[in-house]
Order: sequence, then structure tokens, then C-alpha cells
Amino acid sequence: MHFTSETSSDGVREQLFVLGDVPGALWTPDGPAATRPLILLGHGGGEHKKEPGILARARRLVTEYGYAVVAPDVPGHGDRPFEPEYDALATANQARIAAGAEPAPLLAEFHALVARRTVPEWRAVLDAVQRLGHVGAGPVGYCGVSLGCGLGVPFVAAEPRVRAAVLGLGGALASAEEAGRITVPVEFLVQWDDERVPRGASLALFDAFGSAEKTLHANPGRHGEVPAFELDSALRFFARHLG
Repeated sequence: MHFTSETSSDGVREQLFVLGDVPGALWTPDGPAATRPLILLGHGGGEHKKEPGILARARRLVTEYGYAVVAPDVPGHGDRPFEPEYDALATANQARIAAGAEPAPLLAEFHALVARRTVPEWRAVLDAVQRLGHVGAGPVGYCGVSLGCGLGVPFVAAEPRVRAAVLGLGGALASAEEAGRITVPVEFLVQWDDERVPRGASLALFDAFGSAEKTLHANPGRHGEVPAFELDSALRFFARHLG
């Protein structure tokens, strides 16, 4: 892991890094080294490791709970190079949706393709970050919606260090099998009027989770209209399960 920059403001230390060809950002509290819970944040489609929603979650997790937070760039996003295969599929999908095709199967196909690469990348990021003295090998949580859910379900299913996950705005078409292998507590977000993920597909994914403790949070509105108060709920959820 190679750190490319480090800044500090309002009690939050931000370090940008590159691990292999994966760029990412790590946020930790200023102060002495300590073993602390770590949250991996998966960003949405077309976004990146420092988009405003990621920064808002990271700063609150650090300042209010003393957690460490890491956010890698997904292939083809942020500081990652252009990915012709992913771009071609995304462009084709947009044309199909414009012609009247259902978006959910196309999104599921794209998420499944990208997840084959991101799952091992994110596991390597956890390995590297937890070796740092100011993070340590504490409990791990995952938070991601939309693309972050499509990639997060197979990641949480494959990674035994994750003890709790906040997921949402995703469906079961490509990930029902992986969801069945998830047994950690899950908080799952559904937008009742989601134009990209049919309500039935979201409910099917929630039903597929193998977790004994899982909570469904459904709110009216479209895909990008998750209420701001859901962030408060996610923070409380992680505090309950990670300490």
C-alpha cells in the first residue's frame, strides 16, 4: 500500500492510497494509534471514493464513533483507468433501456461482471488497511447501495471479517445465491417508487438474505431519493453491532 497524500481537518485524518492498481481513501481519527472498527464504503455507479455522500458518511463515522473508514474506487470510476469492456456494456444497456427494456436485468448483468473483479480487490484492501497500526484488526462493516449493493452482496458473502452490512437499492436477479450465504445482521433500504430496481426484486433480495437479524427500511421516492435520516439509522446500526 502506497500513500500518495495525507491531510487532517476537524479531527479527521485523510490518506489517499494506491494498492496495486486500486486507488482509495482512508479516514481515521486524529490521535494515537488504536485498534478500531473499520467500515468499507462501496460507492454508487458513476461516483467515486470522495463523492459527497461517501465523505459525509466517512466523517460522521470517524468523528462520532471513532471508526476507520475506507473507500476504494470501483473499476472504471474515480482515478481508475477507462475500462472499454465496462463502458461498452453500460452504453449498450443505456440504449436498451431507452428502447424500453427493463433496467433491472441489465444492471444485474453489469454488477455481476464488475463484482468478479472488485471482490478480491476489496478483500486485499482490508488486508492492507488492517495491518496499519492506526486501524488494526478490529471488527469490519460494509455499507453500499445501488452499485455498492450489487458489488457488496457478493463481497459480504465472501468475506468472513464483515460482521454487519447496510445495503439497498438492489435486486435479487444476480445475487440471490450470494445473499443466501450472508448471515450477519443486515439493514436494507428500498425506495418504494424506484424506477431502476423493481420493488419486487428488492423485496426478493431482502427475503433471500440468510441473516437471522435483518431489517427492511422502505421509503417513498425514486432511486436517488433516499431520506437523509437513513444515514442516522445506518450509524446506529453499526454502533450496535461493531461497538
